[in-house]
Amino acid sequence: MKRDFYSSSIAQFLDTSSNEILGTLVRGSGFAIDVTQRDAWLEQINILKTVLTNREGRIYLEYAIPRMGKRIDTVLLIGPVIFVLEFKIGEKAFTSYAIDQVCDYALDLKNFHESSHNQFIAPVLIATDALAAPEIVCTTPQNDKLLVSIRCNPASLGHALDAVLLFATGNSDIDPEIWEAGRYCPTPTIIEGALALYKGHSVEDISRHEADKPDITLTSDAIDDIIRASRASGCKSICFVTGVPGAGKTLVGLNAATKHQDKDDGLYSVFLSGNGPLVAILREALARDHIQNELSQGRRLRKGEARSKVRAFIQPVHEFRDEGIRDPKAPIEHVALFDEAQRAWHQAKTADFLKS
Repeated sequence: MKRDFYSSSIAQFLDTSSNEILGTLVRGSGFAIDVTQRDAWLEQINILKTVLTNREGRIYLEYAIPRMGKRIDTVLLIGPVIFVLEFKIGEKAFTSYAIDQVCDYALDLKNFHESSHNQFIAPVLIATDALAAPEIVCTTPQNDKLLVSIRCNPASLGHALDAVLLFATGNSDIDPEIWEAGRYCPTPTIIEGALALYKGHSVEDISRHEADKPDITLTSDAIDDIIRASRASGCKSICFVTGVPGAGKTLVGLNAATKHQDKDDGLYSVFLSGNGPLVAILREALARDHIQNELSQGRRLRKGEARSKVRAFIQPVHEFRDEGIRDPKAPIEHVALFDEAQRAWHQAKTADFLKS
């Protein structure tokens, strides 16, 4: 199962008609496309055909970041650089929202896509109707090969690509096959950041519950014992935690997800939920708290960076499932906590999980 709606070498992309590429995008999407989306894709394709003339590399349109539930407009692999392109069709200005969007895409790709961890990544925002674009500055403030966002219009996009490639001169070219085979895999720093972030909260900060704290402690301890015994014996176990609404079931799951993380020993855990609002609320609360903690110590942190850390262990179950379909190998996590909203899905998959 491909991550993108369309991918090819740049040479093949240039030799293929825009309508044929559009048809592949429509088929890849799996849903009806309205006129606005069709016209946006066509304009994007035509801009890329002009800019990529005489260039070598590989192109991916509508590329899905592993497990993040996001699609990047265009990913280009040219030489030693991964270009993350976000097109704003008809826009005259470079809005802060759009800048954050393309930066978050690049950050998630670097943090969660195994074969992108150590590569140069350049987030590029293209406002198609902008009359002028800021000066192109190539720099990596954190010394991690993740460039600051670049803003351009169609006329300056080619110059932006050249500037980044010049900046990355001397580094090895990316092998597209190896890059495409990259799996979901959070970087150790993201795991550490997520754990530190969660541990800064009290029980009351995360969840309201009607159960006494000893009940939650006993339940958590019992699950911890089962996890340790399962790992020691090399077997698989399933625990069902029941209780009235507000009893603290979600809190028990979050505690288990964060306690059983050992990057040195290859042990990872994840909290999965089909309850979209719950995932969003938990992530936002933790991210905001992290930003405030950093500010209190005189450091500024982008919300995208804080959110990226939280995504390491709080995820939508649908993305976990879809990634399992794409990737025939077992997921990296040894402990998966499913929120009660996915009870039916969990029961339907229990037999397959035990057989695997």
